[in-house]
Amino acid sequence: MIIKRNFFILIVLMFALPVAGQDIVKGDSSMVLIPSGEFIMGKDSERGYDFSPAHKVIVDPFFMDKHEVTNGEYLLFCESTGHNLPEFWNTDLFRSGEDYSDYPVIGISWGSAKKYAEWAGKRLPTEAEWEYAARGGLIDKDYPNGDEWTKERARQDATGWKNLVEPVGKYEPNGYGLYDMGGNVWEWVSDRYSGDYYKISPSDNPAGPEDGSFRVIRSGSWHSGPMCKKVYFRKGLPGNWCDFAVGFRCAKDIRGAE
Repeated sequence: MIIKRNFFILIVLMFALPVAGQDIVKGDSSMVLIPSGEFIMGKDSERGYDFSPAHKVIVDPFFMDKHEVTNGEYLLFCESTGHNLPEFWNTDLFRSGEDYSDYPVIGISWGSAKKYAEWAGKRLPTEAEWEYAARGGLIDKDYPNGDEWTKERARQDATGWKNLVEPVGKYEPNGYGLYDMGGNVWEWVSDRYSGDYYKISPSDNPAGPEDGSFRVIRSGSWHSGPMCKKVYFRKGLPGNWCDFAVGFRCAKDIRGAE
């Protein structure tokens, strides 16, 4: 009887959940389902980079914002909660403020990104979730869309401090339907940063070190070259840092997404 009941529940969930990459939330920032899976995180390097050693990781299914949180979305959060507006707000140089509502918000600390996510009923993705999602189902590829990088795939290498960031969703998405997973702006994730973490990381749903004041950023930005856009490239910044090239996107557990 228990076996039959569990089988029935499984069938209901299969039909209730969208397929991988399908929109689940229509609104300011739609989300897509990222399926559970196993992948090789990081990349081996003889130079001792912090993205080595490569190691096997398993992640549970989750939802992820299709694009980075925008100025318009963040403004609604500030107006609703009384939270301070971001650094560089209403700065045309960085395309920040209400006049650029469909551009990614910047000048956000890790703590402010976390508060926004909680307000929206979401959370920041783990570093493992972010990299798994950025790979878009591809195996052993350097970039979200394959092995080669072109400027047409995401905003990068802005010169003369003009036309820096671009509207979200302007360039080609990856295999999961996620935009700007390499370029436009860096993205905060939930994990604390450690250059040696990959040497001791667990394989099942790793969530980063328990201690540390630095947090991980991923994706690269308009301000960085192709190396930073690689799906395994990682950096750490102080959690209270606000930068003109750092934004974020949110994730959500499957439970509670109804």
